[in-house]
Amino acid sequence: MANESRLSQMNIAIVDDHDLIREGLHAVLAIRGVNSVEKFSTATDLVSRLDKGECFDFYVIDLELPDMDGFVLIENIRARYSEARIIVSTVHDEIWTLRKLLARDVNAIIYKSGSGNEIIAAMNEILDGNKYYCEAVHRVIDTAADSSSHPTSRELEVLNQMAQGKTSREIAAALFVSDNTIEAHRKALFHKLGAINAVDLIVKAVEKGYIKKNGSIR
Repeated sequence: MANESRLSQMNIAIVDDHDLIREGLHAVLAIRGVNSVEKFSTATDLVSRLDKGECFDFYVIDLELPDMDGFVLIENIRARYSEARIIVSTVHDEIWTLRKLLARDVNAIIYKSGSGNEIIAAMNEILDGNKYYCEAVHRVIDTAADSSSHPTSRELEVLNQMAQGKTSREIAAALFVSDNTIEAHRKALFHKLGAINAVDLIVKAVEKGYIKKNGSIR
């Protein structure tokens, strides 16, 4: 009860361009008695409010926004409020994405696929002076520590699309992510498999058993 009481006093900013995610997070917070929630569909809308001197107790942000890279938004928030409490809500499970977030000292990382309780747990941990990384994030980090050369599930999806001869733009459209995200996946795949070009990448992927000769994931 004490935890819910202190959360009810918080002023929360949610930045996500997906209506369903914004409304879902808002509903979870409302159930816990958090009534002061501002929802933004673009980073620019939030930054303009910050430029007017407004601030929030928590910033819950997505990494892929239509007008600004999520990492740039984090830097924008921290440039104005160095002690800002930032929770990243994302679908990305790539180790380099997580490492970039850890390097920026975000207060929490949760996955959109997780339960609504994750956001509440994250906020309570932060208010207690701790960081919060959901269990799935810990698993990715632990797996990377054991085998940093193994492609993630998302990278395997990209690899499969590449094996079908699709361009980065076509893959981005198929996976509902940006072209830059696909390029980052491609670079990671080249590095992990030690490939020098796309053909070499597919050959090595087949040799290592990541995809079958017909281009499908094993």
